[in-house]
Amino acid sequence: MQKLHNYILGKQITGDGDGQILYNAVTGNAIATASTQGINFEEVLQYARNNSNTLRKMTFHERGLMLRALAMHLRKHLEKFYAISYQTGATKADSWIDIEGGIGNLFANASLRRKLPDTSFCLDGEQHLFGKQNTFMGHHLLVPKEGVAIHINAFNFPVWGMLEKIAVNLLAGMPCVVKPATITSYLTEAVVAEILASNILPKGALQLICGSAGNMLDFVSSQDVITFTGSASTGLMLKSHKKIIEENVPFNMEADSLNCIVLGDDITPDMPEWEIFIKEIRKEITVKCGQKCTAIRRIFVPENKLEDVQQALNKALSQTTIGNPLNEKVRMGSLAGIKQRDEVKEKIQKLLASSQIIYGSLDSVTTIDADSEKGAFISPLLLLNENPFNSPEVHEVEAFGPVSTLMPYKTMDDAISLSKMGKGSLVSTIVTTSEKNAADYVIGAGAYHGRILVLNNECAKESTGHGSPLPLLTHGGPGRAGGGEEMGGLRGIKHYMQRVAIQGSPSMITAVSKVFQPNAKGNIDTVHPFTKYFEELKIGDQLITEKRLITSEDIDKFADLSGDHFYAHIATTDFSGTMFEQQVAHGYFIMSAAAGLFVDSYKKNPVLLNYGIDELRFTKPVYPGTEIYIRFTCKEKIAQDTKDENDIPKGIVKWLVEMFDDSNELTGIATILTMVAKKN
Repeated sequence: MQKLHNYILGKQITGDGDGQILYNAVTGNAIATASTQGINFEEVLQYARNNSNTLRKMTFHERGLMLRALAMHLRKHLEKFYAISYQTGATKADSWIDIEGGIGNLFANASLRRKLPDTSFCLDGEQHLFGKQNTFMGHHLLVPKEGVAIHINAFNFPVWGMLEKIAVNLLAGMPCVVKPATITSYLTEAVVAEILASNILPKGALQLICGSAGNMLDFVSSQDVITFTGSASTGLMLKSHKKIIEENVPFNMEADSLNCIVLGDDITPDMPEWEIFIKEIRKEITVKCGQKCTAIRRIFVPENKLEDVQQALNKALSQTTIGNPLNEKVRMGSLAGIKQRDEVKEKIQKLLASSQIIYGSLDSVTTIDADSEKGAFISPLLLLNENPFNSPEVHEVEAFGPVSTLMPYKTMDDAISLSKMGKGSLVSTIVTTSEKNAADYVIGAGAYHGRILVLNNECAKESTGHGSPLPLLTHGGPGRAGGGEEMGGLRGIKHYMQRVAIQGSPSMITAVSKVFQPNAKGNIDTVHPFTKYFEELKIGDQLITEKRLITSEDIDKFADLSGDHFYAHIATTDFSGTMFEQQVAHGYFIMSAAAGLFVDSYKKNPVLLNYGIDELRFTKPVYPGTEIYIRFTCKEKIAQDTKDENDIPKGIVKWLVEMFDDSNELTGIATILTMVAKKN
């Protein structure tokens, strides 16, 4: 029998002893063993820390390209991963979510490099000026932590669960140790084997243990980060570990929760939203055999539509074929193991204290091309609870399988109150066409749910659905759901970086951050910045322009050319009671005039095009007779990838544009972006 490898300390290691036997969830046959006996977990964590410099010193762009290369490499091995995934009881559709969804997470996080600087660290938020003379300021910097990310994952998504986490810590510049749930770790092991074989990641960036985590948490430090996905009870036990508390180790928990869906009181059976509602529930009950932390466990419908919804759901669920996921006719596979089936049945018995089964059977299930007893098969089960306000079990007990409970409500306020009785969930959905219902539900229930989907016919075709967390949005929830946040785009990387407040002169903050700060010293050069290639430009390269006189005729011409005849731009306006003394120049005219002053005109140069304007502000009126001049400074550089061999190598340069009048007061400020060619 195959013995799974632990990929640690730069090599493959099989644990001592017989280990835990892992079974094919469909046939019940033993397929592998997993053991971590004999592993020194202190050495495993120290190995990651000792080899973290390479990853930490890489820039965000280099890390992003590394993730992209990894995603492309894994896509070449999909057939192998799918073949193994079937043994977990997953259908092809289930496996697609797990495998290709996980790889998609790598792609999504790789794309975030375009929003980050080409450095190993980044600024966070806005700068703050503290002195009247503009010589003292503060900012926040994010630097990679110097520890290791420890990911303790659940059994239901052995690929996605790993890739959605490592994508973020790797982008942040932090190595990791992955500990998947043992019963499905054979699939995680296969994926990690391909990752390490690719040699794309730096040494020590990823380690895998298949089996018990042993005493690993005894060796964590304040620079480490722990993430956990699984039951709330296990998460609480881990989070309470003495070393985690002593060292104040960040602990991000995503726990199983009693997620709910609400049918708005505006929806009737003849509306498209009715069918959308029924399909969403059927999908969430049957996909992955209901083994999703985001699956719908509670269904709230208006009491006058309870019977109609029950009939529609019974009809929809009756069309679900169950059995061997290798059979093309099968739409729902098995649970991950016999132990999971026993646990689900135990939880259902608790729910039956106040509910009744209205679809499915607790004791029997018809299967295709499979033995329902040897495999971990179970029937989809729909329960009915007619008194949800007085039935605590339905809001406290989760059967982690194809099980959901239907419940009535009288008013939208009741629906909101019932949704909160789950004491915190990962996700909730409301199906409605009423903007008032949507607003009332999101605002009223939002504090109790990590994500809310407002679903109707407008977005149904493109919606990823109730149960699909998205890489660029946070995944987590309050209370019972664990109180954590995963993914979240740029927000996610902050879990693996240390935020440090930095104070000093603008020039020093510029030198540290590699982003030019207002009032810092500029590098005034006789060479115009626009004549420099991307590599030749330095942060702080600066041009102070000649002056230009703004006349009333200029303002009139711009008004005629643009069509902007706002009263303040017309010389004959009576300005009493207004904010202005006389005719005032258009802010956009001053910005245009600024471009005329700082652009290196007529000559061909490395600037390929104007890419846009950010943060444009007009701070002081400019009246006819005023002379303006511009301080034009290279603020930040962001490298771009070449799309193919015909693409021009280039990058985006951000320029700080400061517009001054003849009293040297700031009249406007902006950040403009240009696309600049590289020399090589």
